[in-house]
Amino acid sequence: MTAFLCIVLGYVLGSAPWGLVIARTFCGIDPRNDGSRNTGATNVARLCGFRWGVLTLACDLGKGALPVALALWLGLSPLPVTCVALACVLGHVFSCFMGFRGGKAVATSIGVFLPLAFFPLLFSCAACVLVIWRSGFVSLGSLTLVTVLPFALLAATQYAWVPLSLCIWALVVWKHKENIARLRAGTEKSWLKSRQK
Repeated sequence: MTAFLCIVLGYVLGSAPWGLVIARTFCGIDPRNDGSRNTGATNVARLCGFRWGVLTLACDLGKGALPVALALWLGLSPLPVTCVALACVLGHVFSCFMGFRGGKAVATSIGVFLPLAFFPLLFSCAACVLVIWRSGFVSLGSLTLVTVLPFALLAATQYAWVPLSLCIWALVVWKHKENIARLRAGTEKSWLKSRQK
């Protein structure tokens, strides 16, 4: 019963559309109608400004980290903790507050791994930042992060979380299929160029 309640809590908290709330409250806009039409931190930053994007990122990280940290604190085994983490990410992607639509899973995925595997996550985030810095594409950095993470977990012998990382990899790749098509076509929007406008 404890595991089930944690899973439900993870989904509900994961569903919280912080990007939408922040953009509407502080900027008076709906991010689903402009930019990439996404409620994630990147689009909020493009439309509302860097600080609001950072606030969205922090909230999306928190809604992934808190339920997982609670599950660990309660002493749940790796399988139910994995289910809690997936519930958070699926809530973000299929939000019950937005007609089962949502974001692209990256920030909340980072959040769920913060209490699970901090150093492998840190290494993967460093790879993500490096790719964004060199290429200017947030989408490419995000794909790099979820691709590197399973290998970082293996290198750190944190095998219990490898299946979770592979599920998240598949979900993030699926959510970024349009970005991947634009990257291949050379039409993906660069974060650096959008910041210069």
